[in-house]
Order: sequence, then structure tokens, then C-alpha cells
Amino acid sequence: MTRGILIAGDESSLFAAAAAEAAKRVESFASACIPNRLQIAGGPPPKTELPAGAISLSWNPASPISARTMVLAAENRLGQINDAILVCSPPALFKGAEVPAPEEIEIFSNEHIKGWFFIIRELFQYFRRSYSGTLSFVIPEIIPHGKNVPVDLLGPAAIESFRGFARGILAMSANERFPAMGFTCPAACSETEFASWLFKTIDEGARKMTGRWKKYPKFKFLR
Repeated sequence: MTRGILIAGDESSLFAAAAAEAAKRVESFASACIPNRLQIAGGPPPKTELPAGAISLSWNPASPISARTMVLAAENRLGQINDAILVCSPPALFKGAEVPAPEEIEIFSNEHIKGWFFIIRELFQYFRRSYSGTLSFVIPEIIPHGKNVPVDLLGPAAIESFRGFARGILAMSANERFPAMGFTCPAACSETEFASWLFKTIDEGARKMTGRWKKYPKFKFLR
């Protein structure tokens, strides 16, 4: 049976790199993307270009029902989900001396924070039922801001929220039959090279590193 890969994440270059690497390994894979709906100076970012083999799935991250439906759709289209890779790379919201508007906070918290709790829950339960597969969490490194530099007020909050929930899942994975692991992408590295290393690590050492975070390229375990 063909390997079933699901990649879900924020619309970003890191998500695109993971999708491009998946396309090198399988003829088709499932993808679900959280679009950036925040109003950012200079206009919206360019849409993430996905490879031809990507099966785009509908996903409203703010809805727990949509999370369940998306996982079922991935299983139906792929036959089964062998590897789920969740890429938390939220949009940056630089406001300088201002603060986000209430509607911006609501959109961000619903789609880029709360939405992850729903999909992680569904995938954890899916793999627990199927007794197989791998669940991987991916985050970019948070870059400290220097003096007089506009601060990203929301992105780091989403990443840390995702990391905190994922850590709880990784702690639970020690008692499960499927590997769960986390990966951090350093700011200075090539996202394309990181994605290649990510899949290679999953393929070769998933069971060995279950329950841990790993940072490329220093190969140090993070807790």
C-alpha cells in the first residue's frame, strides 16, 4: 500500500518546503493549509505554491468538527494516514507601538492557536486507534527582537502554545504504539534542506526518538 502522508500547517515557506519534500517521496499526499487572513502592511503574502501531487483538503481550523472531517477525508483519499506532519509557522504581525485590533486577535487565536489543539487531538486519537503511524510537530526557531525593531506580537505566542501542547502529547507517547516527535527549524538554515532532513529522520529513527524534540542541524535533543 502506498505511504499515506498528511501535511497540515500555516501557509508559509516552511509548509511549502515540507510539501515539496513529500512530493519527492510519494506520488500523492494530502495537505491542509491555514491561510493568512490578517491585514498586513504591503498587502497579503503570496499564496503557497503546492506541488502537483498535493491533494488539498478543506479545513476550518477554528472548528473541531472540521478537524475531524479533515482527518477522515485524508484517510479516505489516502487509504490510511501513515505520517502526519504538523507545521506551526504562523504569520508575523508587526505593530510597532500599536497593539493588534480585537478582530485580529480573534482571528489569530481561533485559527493559529486554538485550531492546533483540535487537529492534534484528532490525529492522536486516529493513531491510537490504528496502532501505527508517526505524528510529527514542526516549529521555526523564535528570533529575539533587537532594540527599536518592530515586535511580532502574536507569532511567538502561537508557536509557544503549539510547543506546549505538543510537549504534553510527546510525554504521553511513551505509552503509545506509535512514535510522536518534535522538530525545530533554525532561522539560519535552508528550509529545503531542513525538510529533507526531517523526512529522513522520520524514516530512519522515528521509534528511537519518540517523545523528544530535535533541532537541525546541531542534532541535540531538546526537552
